[in-house]
Amino acid sequence: MATKSVTLRVEGMSCASCVATIEGAVGNTPGVSKASVNLAAGKLQVAYDPSRVGIQEIAGSVAGVGYEVVPEEVSLNVSGMSCVSCAETIEGALKSFPGVSKALVNFAAGLAKVQYFSDLTSLAEMKETIKGLGYEASEKLEGAALMDREREARQREIRKQGNWMLVAWPLSFVIMLGTFREYWIFPRFVPEFLADRLVLFLLTTPVILGPALQFFKNSFNGLRRGVTDMNLLYATGIGAAYLIGVVNTFWPDAGFGGEKAVFFESAALLTAFIILGRWLEALTRGRTSEAIRRLMALQPKVARVIRGGQEIELPADEVVAEDIVLVRPGERIPVDGLVIEGYSAVDESMLTGESLPVEKKSGDEVIGGTMNKTGAFKFRATKVGKETALAQIIRLVEDAQASKAPIQKLADWVAGHFILGVHILALTVFLFWFFAGYGLFFDPASRFLLTPNQLGAIGVFGFSILLSITVLVISCPCAVGMATPSAMMAGTGKGAEHGVLFKGADAIEATSKLQAIIFDKTGTLTRGEPSVTDVIGTNGFRQEDVLELAAIAEKNSEHPLGEAIFGGAREYGLIVPDADSFEAIPGHGVVARYRDQSILLGNRKLMVEREIHIEPLLGKAEALEDDGKTAMFLAVEGKAAGLIAVADTVKEHSKEAVSLLKKLGLEVIMITGDNRRTGQAIARQVGIDRLLAEVLPHDKAAEVKKLQSEGKKVAMVGDGINDAPALAQSDVGMAIGSGTDVAKETGHVILIKEDLRDVVVALEVAKATMRKVKQNLFWAFAYNTASIPIGAGLFYPFFKLVVSPELAALLMAVSSVTVTLNTLLLKRFSPSIKRGEQKAEPLLGEFAQVPSVK
Repeated sequence: MATKSVTLRVEGMSCASCVATIEGAVGNTPGVSKASVNLAAGKLQVAYDPSRVGIQEIAGSVAGVGYEVVPEEVSLNVSGMSCVSCAETIEGALKSFPGVSKALVNFAAGLAKVQYFSDLTSLAEMKETIKGLGYEASEKLEGAALMDREREARQREIRKQGNWMLVAWPLSFVIMLGTFREYWIFPRFVPEFLADRLVLFLLTTPVILGPALQFFKNSFNGLRRGVTDMNLLYATGIGAAYLIGVVNTFWPDAGFGGEKAVFFESAALLTAFIILGRWLEALTRGRTSEAIRRLMALQPKVARVIRGGQEIELPADEVVAEDIVLVRPGERIPVDGLVIEGYSAVDESMLTGESLPVEKKSGDEVIGGTMNKTGAFKFRATKVGKETALAQIIRLVEDAQASKAPIQKLADWVAGHFILGVHILALTVFLFWFFAGYGLFFDPASRFLLTPNQLGAIGVFGFSILLSITVLVISCPCAVGMATPSAMMAGTGKGAEHGVLFKGADAIEATSKLQAIIFDKTGTLTRGEPSVTDVIGTNGFRQEDVLELAAIAEKNSEHPLGEAIFGGAREYGLIVPDADSFEAIPGHGVVARYRDQSILLGNRKLMVEREIHIEPLLGKAEALEDDGKTAMFLAVEGKAAGLIAVADTVKEHSKEAVSLLKKLGLEVIMITGDNRRTGQAIARQVGIDRLLAEVLPHDKAAEVKKLQSEGKKVAMVGDGINDAPALAQSDVGMAIGSGTDVAKETGHVILIKEDLRDVVVALEVAKATMRKVKQNLFWAFAYNTASIPIGAGLFYPFFKLVVSPELAALLMAVSSVTVTLNTLLLKRFSPSIKRGEQKAEPLLGEFAQVPSVK
């Protein structure tokens, strides 16, 4: 059976070792071929064989190592049930869906509660099934059902860790006062009983059995499946400090350091700082995925449609293709479609980044989620549900955020193999200080770093275990694991904000390394359809006369050049009447009559055959042809009247885009199937120096390969129509102007608009994202590289300073939060074209200079 792919939301992950734990557990499940976890997104992507393993077994593997796969939940109002057996029928039908994990139908309440995975089963399918059984189902729109579930989960984590902080911090503060009562000014106001070891034990135990219990539970669940994670580091550190305190409280002569080696304050403060770190991470981490939530917020909830001749309101997800939908001013468009009646301006900035509203009239396409500004109109729904452009964009961004960049492999490997290494290192540190270091270097006047507190006469065991616990805590690789995925999430979101969709984290990394960009000519640099570029009159004929007469002759023509002339006349406000007669002469041109005048429009051959004197126009015609244009002569009543040039014109921002790319240091190349002269004309106009001409569509991929063989990282930019092999061959394929069909593109990067400057936006976003990744990795590795030797006491012989376990916990939390806050700075990034640093240089031909032809 074919392999299926599903993306699941996982709760309970806190660090990079969680990633390795879950990937290992799920990857070892029979029937699973691939498991990939994105920590920042909280998503697990699984490729599996449905005939061998189901979603429940995969969820069970995740639960087995202490985490939870969270399905989506929906409540449906069900009407038409007459007895309990109706409820059982509906429940059975819902449970038969492959993506439904739990279904409960309450007959008395008329309510169905379903937990499901939308990748496998959609809400619309469930509703349709219920309706098919003879009942009515509608989404219960209330409270939690309307909330963003991801935000709800994060808020739950924030509340949980916040509540534990209310327990851990006050108790830890009191325990610290009791432990250090004899120092500084504390004896003046701290009662003597608070320093009693039994009292400290009674104050610390609630911290261990309350806030710290989560670490012990999670590490036990992991060990049961043979995996280790950060919880094991925490549990070992906290547990060791607490157990030694218990032993030395009740059995001080047991040989574990005696009554001076009571580490209750370390166990309590360690717990408090770790929970502070988790609370701060939960607070900041969700902000990197704000772009997705903003896109989701664009999805309208309600639509107005005409059915059976009546206007009715219904949930937007119940609109079906071919429905006629009404939209009023100020409303969001519910689904994609084609306008059939009315006129308006629509704000598409939230999807395309285009700031100006776009005019919409009959025959124009509208995109679901965009905002109608001024007029009212009706449109026919063409794409609904998961097929809408907005749904496809959300899915693309989600998939990209769930993917991994090559640069992340090192970080994941370090985080995944770190835990065991840290435990070995902590044991080595303990053994060194216990058997050698203490006797050689210990000084009772030693102090804790950043505090005035002296260690005093601590025994060899107490000193060794103190440094060992510090190493366990300070070594946390959380920051290393968060460095790449958090930045990639922010980068994909920032790209989507500006109409640039990266299909994966690997696409961002590859885009940032590009050295050469190949543009396809037709449809990419140019509009892909001929249009009038120049009009020249002679023998008393004005430019508008020449254009009007040529349009009359070509009005009924089906030739692309003829259509371009007719379209040019209409564009400039000319009313074009029908010719009295019309005849096409294949390979030459057309002959027409209008108001008893004969009109000839065609090439040199036609003029020579009809003995028309065109010598005065030949020089200009050759100059136009040198620019890659097709020149056509016009003759009226046997006399030359003028010249019209038609060409595939350059898109508005092509020249500016090429200029910006050159400033970024990239080699810009044009590839075309046209002849070299035509290609060179377009290349000159846009400022491209290197041209690959007369390349057939199936040879384009080979040309890309040639460039790659020169050692260059190459991007191919095309419209995707005949560029698929070249887009796939290139290091980065960019499909431009995909509009609403974003999911069908071959490219690694999808540019929604026709604006070539978005290639520059893609490069700038990718480079900014990779800068953040490298900054994050530098700080994360620098933290671990510097902190582990300090924590292990490498510099103790010289400075007599010790890092306490609680300070180690604070430093560890600060490192993780620093990485996340650094990533959030990407929110301030804006592409150069949006900042107005560059202004487009309009491309105006001779025809653009025609005064007025109205």
